[in-house]
Amino acid sequence: MTYIVVTYAVVSLVTFVAYGIDKRAATRGRRRVPETTVHLLELFGGFLGALAAQRVFRHKTRKARFVTVLWLIALLHAAAWAAWLMRR
Repeated sequence: MTYIVVTYAVVSLVTFVAYGIDKRAATRGRRRVPETTVHLLELFGGFLGALAAQRVFRHKTRKARFVTVLWLIALLHAAAWAAWLMRR
């Protein structure tokens, strides 16, 4: 169980940093982090870092489709954890 928590923490940190890099690139008119990359990081466990980064950087909060995908990923994780916990 510890490795799962560590994995979530590490991937969330990487995702948080990716949001920061993307925000900086957006403000400077430079090459952005692809949305697919960010969503894959969220899917692999970084959705908590993504939610935190949205608040801290005020980034990717207005794009309804992007936010919807993020919340669907968060719900997917919640459902998976609920299913796993119910089996125990």
